[in-house]
Amino acid sequence: MYRTLKIKELKCEYLKNPLGLDIRNPRISWKIEADQRGVIQKAYRLQVSLSKDHFEEPLWDTGRIESEQSIHIEYKGPKLSSRTRYYYRVKIWDHTGQESNWSEQAWWETALFDSSEWKANWITPNPHEMDPLMEPVFLLRKQIELEKGIESARIYATSAGLYELYLNGERIGNEILAPGWTSYDKRLQYQTYDVTSFLSNGLNAVGILLADGWYKGDLTWLDKRHIYGDRRAALLELHVRYEDGTEEFFGTDSTWRASVGAIQKTEIYHGEIYDARLEKECWDRPAFNDEDWSEVIIHDLPKDILIAQENWPTRVTETIHPISVFVTPAGDTVLDMGQNLVGRIRMTVKAPEGTRIVLKHAEILDKDGNIYFGNLRKAKQTVEYITKGKGTETYAPHFTFQGFRYVKVEGYPDQENGLPLENFVAEVIHSDMERTGQFECSNQMVNKLQENIVWGQRGNFVDVPTDCPQRDERLGWTGDAQIFIRTALFNYQGGPFFTKWLRDLKADQRPTGSVPFVIPNALGDYISSMWGDRNYTSSAWGDAATICPWTMYLYYGDQRLLSEQYDSMKAWVEFIRSQGENEYLWNTGFHFGDWLALDAEEDSYFGATPVDVVATAYYAHSTRILRDAAKVLDKGEDVQIYSHLLNGILAEFNQTFVSEDNRMISQTQTANILPLFFHLVEGERRKQIAHDLNELVIKNDYHLTTGFVGTPYLCLALSDNGYHDTAMKLLLQETYPSWLYSITKGATTIWEHWDGVKEDGSFWSDDMNSFNHYAYGAIGDWFYRRVAGLDMEESHPAFKKIRIEPNFTGTELTYAKATYQSLYGEIISSWNVTKENIQVKVQIPPNTKAEIILPDAELSNVQESQCGIEQAEGVLSLEKTEKGIIVNVGSGSYNFQFPNMIESRATPVHANRR
Repeated sequence: MYRTLKIKELKCEYLKNPLGLDIRNPRISWKIEADQRGVIQKAYRLQVSLSKDHFEEPLWDTGRIESEQSIHIEYKGPKLSSRTRYYYRVKIWDHTGQESNWSEQAWWETALFDSSEWKANWITPNPHEMDPLMEPVFLLRKQIELEKGIESARIYATSAGLYELYLNGERIGNEILAPGWTSYDKRLQYQTYDVTSFLSNGLNAVGILLADGWYKGDLTWLDKRHIYGDRRAALLELHVRYEDGTEEFFGTDSTWRASVGAIQKTEIYHGEIYDARLEKECWDRPAFNDEDWSEVIIHDLPKDILIAQENWPTRVTETIHPISVFVTPAGDTVLDMGQNLVGRIRMTVKAPEGTRIVLKHAEILDKDGNIYFGNLRKAKQTVEYITKGKGTETYAPHFTFQGFRYVKVEGYPDQENGLPLENFVAEVIHSDMERTGQFECSNQMVNKLQENIVWGQRGNFVDVPTDCPQRDERLGWTGDAQIFIRTALFNYQGGPFFTKWLRDLKADQRPTGSVPFVIPNALGDYISSMWGDRNYTSSAWGDAATICPWTMYLYYGDQRLLSEQYDSMKAWVEFIRSQGENEYLWNTGFHFGDWLALDAEEDSYFGATPVDVVATAYYAHSTRILRDAAKVLDKGEDVQIYSHLLNGILAEFNQTFVSEDNRMISQTQTANILPLFFHLVEGERRKQIAHDLNELVIKNDYHLTTGFVGTPYLCLALSDNGYHDTAMKLLLQETYPSWLYSITKGATTIWEHWDGVKEDGSFWSDDMNSFNHYAYGAIGDWFYRRVAGLDMEESHPAFKKIRIEPNFTGTELTYAKATYQSLYGEIISSWNVTKENIQVKVQIPPNTKAEIILPDAELSNVQESQCGIEQAEGVLSLEKTEKGIIVNVGSGSYNFQFPNMIESRATPVHANRR
């Protein structure tokens, strides 16, 4: 019998106790905790109740269900009601018949299922009294009276623009930049707030701050405004349930009042101007006199596009104190946060009324040690605060964020004698995703690279997966998202994040099936006017439509999302198929190709790999994904159709782009990477192309020449085709161009260009030189899967069957470890190598199994936890192969040890450095 068999970490739609779902059949997941090996769930029982205290007569009881499924169990009980909390609990039986206790209770609460349920109206200040195009942030308020004892209260709120919510002088919620950025003309999120504790009998006041944000503010390098509309507006409902069982409703209507206050200007790119002298004290309290405020009017905006919050909210997730303050050669006073981050500065000051303090944010210093703003282009990233002069004042901007490490400070009292560091703190802002993955190894520069990858993801996952967080862009480029998504889903729980973004992709997809470069599509028809392309799309960028939902399925087993996105996936492949005269080649239209590759011609962003090679390779890749998705979704006819199409593309690719001597006609690194990674070639042809790729890297002195398309797959293509030692030398290369080069230059995030800072300290062009650009951080996927060896069998998604294959040959590394919090529980793959022994430690969560490959091991000399491997508990089978020993195991922690039979380590990478 177990000492422990219990259920933990109950989740509903990836979330713990979600408040405000509009999903009619939400899905439940749980993890199992057990203190023995080989635990498999054989049955479960799930109960749902309207009361946390009465499960004797539940709303829904599955009874005992014979199933191993413990993730995404769909609610199939009676129809759910809006604005209702539902409690649930789970118990399981394991493979031995042992029964767990009931889990602790968890809950989800519904929001509004139908747009017809909204009673409130959209409101905006009366344009005859307040200019709707004015820059200051609007203040909206309403006083209400409650006369009974309150049992519970909820607010449902959203805006055309960005909003903050206040009640009786208190900020409600800790979300930032609500309601988030969606394809506003088709989908607009609203948030749910439990405000029970903020209300009281008698008079109460509700207040809203309302800013332009992504909805109508300055977006893109084109200075586009009013992309989705030219009026800010708010929509809010307050539902109060009294102790006597009655309910009362309050909402936005024409009785609200409007004004402006201290926030004189606020823009995503440009920052914020706050004049504390103009604060309207107590404006969000019931005693405030708003008689001189303006009227509001009902605004004609749709409600049928409203959806409950889907993504993780954007929040402050960490605070960082400056490590130093210094004066530059140019005489500027500058704070150094020690980390390139995305967020805002919270400042404390005591100064006379009217003191103007200016904070200018930048990522880097130039070679002379001066703060550098050139790469911001038109973005100002400037915050101004004007004091009211009444004691100690504390301020952080409300509706903007900056990408920065350094802050130039102007006007702070007595700053010529030094700034008080304790009065400045950086608040890190991003979508508040759960951290799921960790990686470390024996090389500290590689560890720093992993840290930079994570910081790059944090800084660019601000409600949408942006390319960069500092300049006048910050857009959801599809190419960046698809090449990074696998790394992203290892590092953080990305279920809600990519679910929301993919729904926007589907919403913005053109009727032809083409996918815009950025999602949400803030560029609109600009691409057409710039490049004369009517389809607004490119290979490798539009392929986010297939790659991202498929990767979500692999990581989370999210078949519902795959089904939801299937028509979008199919439309994308059919769009490609319709291009040109040959349905098996994509050799028409505009393409970014291997963007920013180092083999590009002088003054060009486009790499040397022919765009037809890139386009057709991705065409095959998306078609294979679509076929595999059709298999998962049991779409038999489509399986046949796209199997046939894939075979045609493969044949045409080989005939068009591969020579008779089995070599790629184009001899660039990327041209050889794509057919290997996308499985476009087989047999001797595959061996030759892998050999050519290896030779190209060696001839370039173990340096890469790849851009956005080739870089993510370079090391994977090498390792998976017998050249792991070359891949490791590439990783450990410190001279330009390499992943570690930026670290030698002090990088704390991933750069957009391999030589963002050149050897002499000068910069790449100001035009496009972000120092926080996560795309090249896709190398992380190779760390986790091929170095530490933590991977999955893709036929059993969500890590139901795990594959552990540590790779410690051909490397200077002596240690590597990856840890991943899967939907089933924690997975660990760790290895340590000495001259005498190799140790491999593995942890497999309950209700999963794993295949473990121990390279160069022999059955006779492997021990597991100090006993012979054949006698080890939890080992299901053993097999000796050319690779080593394959061990199939059940759940549990395993410690394998065997003699180090590797006669010599790889040649140190230092011998190959320039």
